[in-house]
Amino acid sequence: MTTTWPRAFRLAALAAAFFLAIGVFALLHGGQGSLRSAAPRSAIAPPPPNASTDTLIAAYQRILGTRPGNVSASATLASAYLQKVRETGDPSYYVRADGVLQAAQRTAPHDYRILAGLGTLALARHQFASGLHYGLAALQADPSAEIAYPVIVDGQVELGRYRDAARTLQRFVDSGPTLASYARVSYFRELHGDLAGAVQAMRLAVSAGGAVPENVAYVQTLLGNLEFDLGHLGQARDAYRTGLHSFPRYVAADAGLARLDAAQARFASAIARYRGIVARLPLPEYVVGLGETELASGNVSRGIHDLALVRAEEKLLQANGVNTDTDLALFEANHGSPAAALGLARRAWAEAPSVRSADALGWALSRDGRPGAGLGWARHALMLGSRDPMFLYHAGMSALAAGDRVAARGYLRRAVALNPRFNPLYAPRAERALAHLG
Repeated sequence: MTTTWPRAFRLAALAAAFFLAIGVFALLHGGQGSLRSAAPRSAIAPPPPNASTDTLIAAYQRILGTRPGNVSASATLASAYLQKVRETGDPSYYVRADGVLQAAQRTAPHDYRILAGLGTLALARHQFASGLHYGLAALQADPSAEIAYPVIVDGQVELGRYRDAARTLQRFVDSGPTLASYARVSYFRELHGDLAGAVQAMRLAVSAGGAVPENVAYVQTLLGNLEFDLGHLGQARDAYRTGLHSFPRYVAADAGLARLDAAQARFASAIARYRGIVARLPLPEYVVGLGETELASGNVSRGIHDLALVRAEEKLLQANGVNTDTDLALFEANHGSPAAALGLARRAWAEAPSVRSADALGWALSRDGRPGAGLGWARHALMLGSRDPMFLYHAGMSALAAGDRVAARGYLRRAVALNPRFNPLYAPRAERALAHLG
């Protein structure tokens, strides 16, 4: 599938849930002039722009305590709660954000800030259709509302509406290049296999900076991930360390360093780092990273023991309204029940027909004994030109199981071409399969 970008988009040289509150929180927190100017002398003043997330939460809780109908304060408090999820991984903040936004919507049902906040919350919970609905409603309520664009782009991407997303993204970039818009340009290019362009845009996102230190550290971590996928391990390590400098003890950057250690077979260091991460923030992706690194190191019993924690963490996310079908489908396909994986993946595709859910469905089918059908879905996952090594690995192993040796060889060679160490568990399997294919 070939996509031709408008010239301005090319020069701008980006969920969904993937980005969560990037952009919306910064725009709300940076645009409080009306709240400040409208406040009477006796009102509690908003916090300074460089305040920590905890300080913001406490301040806006106090403001709403004295002025419960203040829509601006409600929107900013809800966004601060979502930012807190990004920083801590605690999904209970989703429930708090939901409560604030629902109360504010009863007061101001058509306020663009509340609608954008509801959209961001829905995306964070992987409720992509709802997120897109609210994002479009926010833009309709105020066509000049920049905070609607990241919500709409992320929703369209996660629903597989890539042409619509390209148009919306162009409008977002045209409204003013920012960390939030550049980051989405980078992701969009990554989805289409343009990793060099993705790195370029992510560097621009880093250079653009932002008022929220965690957001800056996040895009630095994403830059590290892109450098890793390109096999630039030294540059990846530098990016992760810079992220940790921007936001000390930042878990995502720390996990990037653990992934690097695992890729280079420094298993003891990787496992120790992953254990520290999981102790602080036991999100499924980090537990999987720990368990798979242990399996790769040969400590099978310990790896299986730790991977058992994934289902408990997924249940916690689900209890707080987060749809985890795609991620859980991949986990079950790799480490649990292929039949359960297939049911989850079918539901994920029905709710959000993106390349990510196509990959999950294809891999679930292959692991459930239907590699021919799985290969068809794997090809669908690669339709945009993605060079994601796990997409290519799934396609290659599905083709091998289906008896298509030529396709298997092509996909697996592409999986290891950029970074032969893309995963401590699956990269060696890809290499062994290639050796078998000759």
